[in-house]
Amino acid sequence: MNAAASDRQVDAPREALFLPMSERDVAEVMVLEVAAYAFPWTRGNFVDSLRHGYAGVCLRVDARLVGYFIAMAVVDELHLLNVCVAPAEQGRGYGRALMEQVRALAAATGMASVLLEVRPSNARALGLYERLGFERVGQRRAYYPAAGGLREDAIVMRLSL
Repeated sequence: MNAAASDRQVDAPREALFLPMSERDVAEVMVLEVAAYAFPWTRGNFVDSLRHGYAGVCLRVDARLVGYFIAMAVVDELHLLNVCVAPAEQGRGYGRALMEQVRALAAATGMASVLLEVRPSNARALGLYERLGFERVGQRRAYYPAAGGLREDAIVMRLSL
């Protein structure tokens, strides 16, 4: 998301609903996941996350799935494992809205911070996270799969609450 587009408000905030993700949602989630990522999670990744009690949230607008996230509580930190906005819906403020839900979940459950990893090549996400107050706190070498059998580092970011 570019700076101007990602700071816009959701087009119709009254129509945006944040709902718990269930296994019934996974087929629909996979459609977005595969459209958005060159190296998507598998169906099993989502199902296992939900079965282990990780927080999964779907963002629906007019009943359409436009985004989601999966997060795991670790002691006093909420670790954001996956966040996605449908490619056709990017630039409408949904990424920001999802991240605000992540922050609200962390605060409501007594977490001290939110942690995430992001590809250095994902400039739109990096910009959004920085505008939301996340700070770079580390790097994980060769964390993500990349084209040609290569690996891409991850930037580790934290938002203190």
